[in-house]
Amino acid sequence: MKMNQVDLKVQYQSIKDEINEAVNRVLESCQFINGPDVELLEKEIAEFCGVKYGIAASSGTDALFIPLKSYGISNGDEVITTPFTFIATAEVIALSGARPVFVDIEYDSFNMDMNLVEKAITPRTKAIIPVHLYGQMADMEKLLWIAKKYNLFIIEDACQAIGAEQNGKRACSVGDCAALSFFPSKNLGCYGDGGMILTNNSELATKMKQLTNHGQVERYKHKYIGINGRLDTIQAAILRIKLKHLNKWLENREKIAENYDKGFCDLPIKTPVRIKGNRHVFNQYTIRTKKRDELKNHLEKNGIPTAIHYPMPLHLQECFKYLGYKENDFPVSEEASKEVLSLPMFPEMTLEQQKEVIDSIRSFFI
Repeated sequence: MKMNQVDLKVQYQSIKDEINEAVNRVLESCQFINGPDVELLEKEIAEFCGVKYGIAASSGTDALFIPLKSYGISNGDEVITTPFTFIATAEVIALSGARPVFVDIEYDSFNMDMNLVEKAITPRTKAIIPVHLYGQMADMEKLLWIAKKYNLFIIEDACQAIGAEQNGKRACSVGDCAALSFFPSKNLGCYGDGGMILTNNSELATKMKQLTNHGQVERYKHKYIGINGRLDTIQAAILRIKLKHLNKWLENREKIAENYDKGFCDLPIKTPVRIKGNRHVFNQYTIRTKKRDELKNHLEKNGIPTAIHYPMPLHLQECFKYLGYKENDFPVSEEASKEVLSLPMFPEMTLEQQKEVIDSIRSFFI
């Protein structure tokens, strides 16, 4: 049976008529930039996440970059984040002119170890970007306490975690602002690049909206140096259709994860941990094993695709060499990079497909 890591085609086929109608409506209107679907999507995503304001952006990367720019973070400043994430999280810090400062992760959750954050704070620290990796929120209660103590901003990187919850609060509703990615493989993905910023701060929301449109406060009047960070109307229309199905898709992901858990419970692999009080929405279902590379090869020979999120921590990437970090500076992240393996995960996975993944992994270990 042919299988994909994420099957976007089967999802499209399930909502094809709705998607095509939405796209055709935008095409007929010819309102391709800042059409009405963009503002409607902003309101709907904000409501879904439990915040007041949504600001559509051209990508998850821009959704992380714009808040840093809004807060005036620049040369000489420091921003704390994790080295075990997609590069965009730290990339935007460097692009703002600030210095990324890394803190190691927890072994179980892969999220930033909040017990290490205070040691990384200096007089130059201005903000903290926790990453809700794989679909599970970082320990925001502890981080809020730290941020308040040191008067720091929190920008949630929720690019993998729309719909995730912690003690009844949705991802994107806890920090000062948050970023979502709508990259096609995300739990809520468009058919290109897209993102959104979420906040409860009206003044900040206005400024960030202006920054995504060249710093323009009215036509041809520019208060700030901004960027072209707008979300296309076609993508907004697609996302509005898909948002209607998101709750069901998240439930399906949780059911698949439970089936995986049961299938692997007696094997020498570590399955994803759900921290108490958290709802994990499984943008990825990521296991860890000392035999990662051998297992990956075995699965690929059996027609089962896998992915490694992530094979090299950011502090060891060539582009961050100037930061002066070296091997063994963040041992938990480095160990994880050698052991993690993400299995096929998409809400339309059939029981037969799930069984095939489980049986193939069992055949490797037993």
